Amino acid sequence: MPTVKIRAATTPREVGANVMTEETRTARRTARRAPEVRCRAGGPAAPSRPVRRVPGLRVEVARVRGDAAVVTVEGEIDLHTADGLRAALVELHAAGFRRLVADFSAVPFCDATGLGALVAARNHLAARGGEIEIAGVRPAQLRLLRITGLHRLFPLHADAMTALASGDASAPSR
Repeated sequence: MPTVKIRAATTPREVGANVMTEETRTARRTARRAPEVRCRAGGPAAPSRPVRRVPGLRVEVARVRGDAAVVTVEGEIDLHTADGLRAALVELHAAGFRRLVADFSAVPFCDATGLGALVAARNHLAARGGEIEIAGVRPAQLRLLRITGLHRLFPLHADAMTALASGDASAPSR
């Protein structure tokens, strides 16, 4: 039976990694992946290149109306998934969606890292003529958005359908 040894990390590469060894081999840590992005409705297609996935978070285009997309976010947004959410939103904007409505009704938890990722994605999109709105925010998350003042940065809506309707009302008639 092999001997299992536990030792302290000795190189910068090992810091944060699993350093439990079996004789001389170091166990490998799984790679971090971005969220899965799927498109259920018509309109601009989801990104053409494969999208990376983050365990515990799913980002899916649920509805498309013109250059607007409702993006359903499911799972906890924290240190492990925040960068994936930011990358997915930026990628969807690059795929042709100018206006993204992030539906947070299936997000049970969002910490400061998640808020930072939303702000980073919003700043990226705003610099390129895009916008992010948030719908279906839970009361605890709404309180956090108000405490931090982010309710002034992101238009908030009760649900995704209300968000789409408000965008249609402000769109110029043709």
